[in-house]
Amino acid sequence: MNSAADDTSAAFGLADSIKELMAHNTLEKITVTDIVRHAHLTRQTFYRHFRDKYDLVNWYFDILARQCFDEMGVTLTLREGLVLKFNFIRREKVFFAQAFRSTDYNSIEQHDYQFILQFYTNIIEKQTHKPLNEDLRFVLELYCHGSISMTVEWAVSGMEKSPESLADDLIAALPSKLAAILIPAL
Repeated sequence: MNSAADDTSAAFGLADSIKELMAHNTLEKITVTDIVRHAHLTRQTFYRHFRDKYDLVNWYFDILARQCFDEMGVTLTLREGLVLKFNFIRREKVFFAQAFRSTDYNSIEQHDYQFILQFYTNIIEKQTHKPLNEDLRFVLELYCHGSISMTVEWAVSGMEKSPESLADDLIAALPSKLAAILIPAL
């Protein structure tokens, strides 16, 4: 096996480890030592890949996000991409419910907010052929904060609403200024 494959395997091993640990503990109570011990890896291996446990959680989230958002506007509509994201979160229910409960400055909630803000900014700038103006940036930031808050609430409260219904609600909540740009683009 080559070094790149070993690195990928180690990173996924650490992700599997933290996911299993999160079935029994909150993210705040899990230490890097717990993660590496459970994964049968070393601290050096952990720190070669990640700054801290939140970085590991965010890396794993990025895998999900890229699968969903890379296809939006290409082969998936906005709704289809959101449904894909929420189905993935639901399949990894224990992991994401615990991860979204974290209030650390490097939390997945903050990471997801930055990710979708940049994603939508790129789409808008591509569609309008100009940088976001101050008014549109305000509306986008407000929408992204709200959509992330609703995603967190859904994830930590048991995910009873279907992914399709949550996606529909988030699309219906798009401010008209954003919907006019994003819906046709995605």
